[in-house]
Amino acid sequence: MGLADLGRIDDVIHGRMRLGIMVYLADVETADFTELKTVLEATQGNLSVHLKKLEEAGYVSIEKSFKDSKPLTQASITPEGRRAFAAYLEAIGSLIGGKG
Repeated sequence: MGLADLGRIDDVIHGRMRLGIMVYLADVETADFTELKTVLEATQGNLSVHLKKLEEAGYVSIEKSFKDSKPLTQASITPEGRRAFAAYLEAIGSLIGGKG
């Protein structure tokens, strides 16, 4: 893979915050909004925007509910998101000289 293949890098995932979300969800499957906000050191607004972008791409599903009369928002990686993340990692690995 060379510079001509940069198009294989998924722009939806490539941003620092969205990449962080995908890395975390790939490991834990599902996380609540507060947990993500804490581990990513994100503001509420910033995290919301990036989760929405991942949701629109079909990479993350968002479920809103209530727990003890308080709103609870949970994000989960989708099968499509897991495939896209694996392809992203493969493309990055190829760019830096790994096997792709």
